[in-house]
Amino acid sequence: MRQNMFAVEEFILLGLTSNRDIQILLFVVFLSVYVISLIGNIIIVILSSISSRLHTPMYYFLRNLSFLDIWYTTSIVPKMLMNFLSVKKTISFDGCATQMFIHLSLGGTECYLLLSMAYDRYVAICAPLHYTTIMHPTLCLQMATGSWVGGIVNSIVHTVLALQLPFCGPNVINHFFCEVPSVLELACADTSVNKTVIFFFAMLVVMGPFFLILITYGYIISSILKIQTSVGRRKAFSTCASHIIVVSLFYGTIIFMYMRPGSTHVANQDKMATLFYSVVTPMLNPLIYTLRNKDVKGALVDLTKKKVRSDK
Repeated sequence: MRQNMFAVEEFILLGLTSNRDIQILLFVVFLSVYVISLIGNIIIVILSSISSRLHTPMYYFLRNLSFLDIWYTTSIVPKMLMNFLSVKKTISFDGCATQMFIHLSLGGTECYLLLSMAYDRYVAICAPLHYTTIMHPTLCLQMATGSWVGGIVNSIVHTVLALQLPFCGPNVINHFFCEVPSVLELACADTSVNKTVIFFFAMLVVMGPFFLILITYGYIISSILKIQTSVGRRKAFSTCASHIIVVSLFYGTIIFMYMRPGSTHVANQDKMATLFYSVVTPMLNPLIYTLRNKDVKGALVDLTKKKVRSDK
């Protein structure tokens, strides 16, 4: 995996705090968050797969998002939980590279998936009579596949560039996982190329989809305002509400993290922002879509009734 000779074979993750009592408390908190996130997203994946009422493009993309979020949190949280209870908070070089690759892949994929979901809502509201014609299964598969490929390509570029750098001195990462900017700080070489590539891909992978989502919702809001009845406007807006909340939570923190000038970065603020979009948001996504969505709640009720009848 490494072409150069490296003095550093493992890294030390400082984590969120060095206070032992707080670490125990954080272990309980984030174990709970992780379990809730897994259960919620697994339920969404199962429901959208087996319930006929959820066999629509909207829930096809939601299933992809939930599947992604399961692995997004899993790429970070188990190791973080282990470090809360460990005295030696280390991660091997190869383990760090793997964590970096998976996290970047899934993060980039989520950006594109949220854009795909916005386009689905645009077609549903702005061209409802042509919805089934436009959002056919082949297009949905192509959009989902493109999202995953785009995220993986983004990750390959950053990971390969990072692995070309020599790490010959400090091995302490001031973070709770191997995030690229934090790892680059330990390189024994000029990282200006890496930082330029990070900014370029942040514009392409983060800001590009975000601006397209904003444009899409501009058209959506314009169409909603043209609906004659208040009931119709509320119904149309309600179909977008969950997606708007998820986009706001995810992009709000990820833009704060990656689009600020380097001189304004503060380690603790970066940790909190990363923690929110990588761990907290994946937990909230299924709750948002379940609590605000009659179809998901209805599918859950149907599944529960079938389970009860099968047990009798």
